[in-house]
Amino acid sequence: MPVETVDTLVVGAGQAGVAMSEHLSRCGIPHLVLERHRIAERWRTARWDSLVANGPAWHDRFPGMDFPTDPDAFVGKEGVAEYFESYARMIAAPIRCGVAVREVRRLPRRPGFRVETSQGPIEALSVVAATGAFQNPVIPPLVPETPGLTQIHSSAYRNPGQLAEGAVLVVGAGSSGGQIADELLRAGRTVYLSVGPHDRPPRAYRGRDFCWWLGVLGKWDAATPGPGAEHVTIAVSGARGGETVDFRRLAARGMLLVGRTETCRDGVLTFAPDLVDNLARGDANYLSVLDEADAYVARNGLDLPEDPEARVLGPDSPCVTDPIRSLDLARAGVSTIIWATGFTSDYGWLAVDAFDERGRPRHQRGVSAEPGIYFLGLPWQSRRGSSFIWGVWHDAAYVADHIATQRRYLAYHEAAGREAAA
Repeated sequence: MPVETVDTLVVGAGQAGVAMSEHLSRCGIPHLVLERHRIAERWRTARWDSLVANGPAWHDRFPGMDFPTDPDAFVGKEGVAEYFESYARMIAAPIRCGVAVREVRRLPRRPGFRVETSQGPIEALSVVAATGAFQNPVIPPLVPETPGLTQIHSSAYRNPGQLAEGAVLVVGAGSSGGQIADELLRAGRTVYLSVGPHDRPPRAYRGRDFCWWLGVLGKWDAATPGPGAEHVTIAVSGARGGETVDFRRLAARGMLLVGRTETCRDGVLTFAPDLVDNLARGDANYLSVLDEADAYVARNGLDLPEDPEARVLGPDSPCVTDPIRSLDLARAGVSTIIWATGFTSDYGWLAVDAFDERGRPRHQRGVSAEPGIYFLGLPWQSRRGSSFIWGVWHDAAYVADHIATQRRYLAYHEAAGREAAA
């Protein structure tokens, strides 16, 4: 039985895979996109029910299609998934759903790779891993299994109604943890939120969304994170029309803030004495964006309204002035811990020499150290904006151009060989 062949195989049909398909088509490169579930599956099934995009519709999109909504709206997760399905139809992306990729290995003594899939082998000259870097949820092995205590990752959280009665501890105060904790508080739950180091940009300032400010200030184009900022948590939200994440305001509404979760012994959690410092760091980041925005307005003579209230920081609640250093989970009535502690990548299916000693992709702007292997959808792949919808689209253009260039070299080699033989 003949083996199916394709020039370029793209693994994953989320935002990265759809963007990759568009640019490969523009370059005239025959390709196939394999997706083990549905297009943009993670937007549908790995997010909580009320999730909306963290950027407004005018910003978090591909250049070729607008969202069918108010440009300043924050689109819900189903709307985002439908957007990518519509986009894939518009560009006639050759996507094959329901096919899992099990292994990719280099072909011996000739260019290309053999790809083992759930529907048989495929050979491809190039393979693009468009699965991103967030496959495996991380739950630190800190709290042992305990009767009456449920532990889930934020990716498994859907809504307050799924949780058992009782208080909830949310560990991690980035965009996911902060929004989930806020939703639970609004549902009448007692909520503890473990806050680590973070940045918290303003949702909007002087009439412009922070996505606009980061754009005009050149921050989306930062090529690498600053020193010590490789894994900084960002707290931002598009919920309820978009609002600045303000932990002091959450505490004033009754949320109990604690520092980083450190240890657990005999059902008692201990927290680092860093809550005040972490809040101060977030405030400093917030105010620095306001300062840069004001300087930009003055320098360019923009007619944007003053916003003095944005600089007013609320008072500290008792949980900040007298931090909780330990928590007896049973005594506090905590029935659920939600770990908003991020993900790790899973490239176990890529049996190629493209990773460092820690299993991270070795690449330059998505071009792998293993010729013919490419990555797309990685944080900081080429710039700060790479993790965002619009950013992955631009990264895909670079990867597609590199594939096209390599094809031209190979075509020259083959043509020169034929001329020599003649």
